[in-house]
Amino acid sequence: MNRLNFYRCLVVISLVVTSCASGDRMVKNSYPDPLILDMVHHNPGEVPYKSAYNDPAVIKEMGYNGKVYFLFESPALAINWESVDPDILPVGSEERKWVDNKALQIKKMHALYKEQGMNIYAMSDLILFPQRLIEKYHIEDTFGDPNNPLIQKFIRAQLNEIFEQFPDLDGLVVRIGETYLQDAPYHQGAIDNKTDAEKTIIPLINILREEICVKHDKQLIFRTWNAFDRNLSTYMKVSDAIEPHPNLIISIKQCEGDFHRARPFSKVIGQGRHPQIIEVQCAREYEGKGAYPNYIANGVIEGFEEHARMPEDQINSLHKFVEKRPDLYAGVWTWSRGGGWDGPYIKNEMWCDLNAWVMAQWAKDPKQSEESVFNRYAREKLKLKSDDVVAFRKLCLLSAEAVVRGRNTIYCDMNPWWTRDQGIGWPAPAKDAVAQTRNLQQKDESVAKWEQIVKLAESIHWGSEETRNHVIGSAEYGFRLYKIYRILVYMSDAEAKGNAEDVQKWIQAYDQAWIDYNKLSEEFSFVATLYTQKYNRHIKNNADRKVNELR
Repeated sequence: MNRLNFYRCLVVISLVVTSCASGDRMVKNSYPDPLILDMVHHNPGEVPYKSAYNDPAVIKEMGYNGKVYFLFESPALAINWESVDPDILPVGSEERKWVDNKALQIKKMHALYKEQGMNIYAMSDLILFPQRLIEKYHIEDTFGDPNNPLIQKFIRAQLNEIFEQFPDLDGLVVRIGETYLQDAPYHQGAIDNKTDAEKTIIPLINILREEICVKHDKQLIFRTWNAFDRNLSTYMKVSDAIEPHPNLIISIKQCEGDFHRARPFSKVIGQGRHPQIIEVQCAREYEGKGAYPNYIANGVIEGFEEHARMPEDQINSLHKFVEKRPDLYAGVWTWSRGGGWDGPYIKNEMWCDLNAWVMAQWAKDPKQSEESVFNRYAREKLKLKSDDVVAFRKLCLLSAEAVVRGRNTIYCDMNPWWTRDQGIGWPAPAKDAVAQTRNLQQKDESVAKWEQIVKLAESIHWGSEETRNHVIGSAEYGFRLYKIYRILVYMSDAEAKGNAEDVQKWIQAYDQAWIDYNKLSEEFSFVATLYTQKYNRHIKNNADRKVNELR
């Protein structure tokens, strides 16, 4: 039994089992030795990110004790399936060469982290099998069903091979929300009824629990995302049906759905009887990916302003989660980089680093205040002095306020998907007149806050000219981009009201705003790649195309 599991067993034994006669919930001890994990989420189908967070020494120094490898670095793609049938990936075939090369790459990566004494986990899509297995056993129509006896047999065989061929792996992070195949040319994946507790989630977790937690004494981190992360009754049904195990942890994003601001705080955090690890995206895929200031660690830890309206007795932050249900706190899992598709692509990881460092350092000891951890980063990492620390904190807190107002409102009056990755869609007006008035007002507030952010960036004494160039340039990036957002929201409002004169006025402002924005790379050496007017991926109604129709 490894050290982590030994301590967890001690916790299970040491839980306070006495309660008062009124039947109040038992007070339990804190979860010990929390997992503090990081993952670089590479863009599927692209060259992997070159990032400092690929270096185990870097993330260990930041406070992490484990690494989560991305989907296409998973042993699920690198096992040879010989225990089932040597003809599935026959020696000498192109498929087998690919799998064997993948296995060598993964083992080299694992060795680097083990040298640093870190735990290693692999995120894996389930269900995922070699195409030749699916064809040979004629399971094209059934391989996504975890209740099918043959599929269960293959899942168990897959898990056995993963841990036998990669014994240094400490556990699997399992997702069933989507299946990516961009970098898996010889595999096929899907799952049936991914949100159905009885047909899919419970039987699958039971198989994984038996094979991973019990048989192999490894850890299973099962992700709720896009499966049972929004419906509390479904979550509780799953929680009640699965027997707890020291090696079984549930992974939950801190907000419902995807990593959008103004989305509800996850109602399943702090519920049920299984330890929970909280997922946090540091380079937010819908908010620039680190291209501009966007400090989210304060909101995640202490509570975003949009969640301040929740009833006092409800959990609305990680701090309150640990305070109310310390027995369920299993740690934090950050995505230091990545999420989404394409760009922007950053040249400097400072804004990602701030979020990741604060999350990792706080997660080790949640009794700390977020502000104290933040101030340490400013002093120790950025070498800022007292007045500049104050100014830097003001800049960062303003960035969180500016982002939520510029992309949405604190009441989520807009569809959060209207702008993402490196593109901008046409923003539909809010659902009613009151919400739309608020929407327009908060776009004005956002741009005003971005203007303050630029002034603060210029006022701080940075340690190097490169840092100064990056911070001011990235602040200008946010300022100019959010001007474009504001113009489009106002133009959409004018178009909806049939005000042709205002539409034309906003088109002129739009054209000038893009001219100013596109000058960024000429003015600043370290700015990220820019948003583009022609980007259409996952955007139904391209904003620039709509503007051209209105000209």
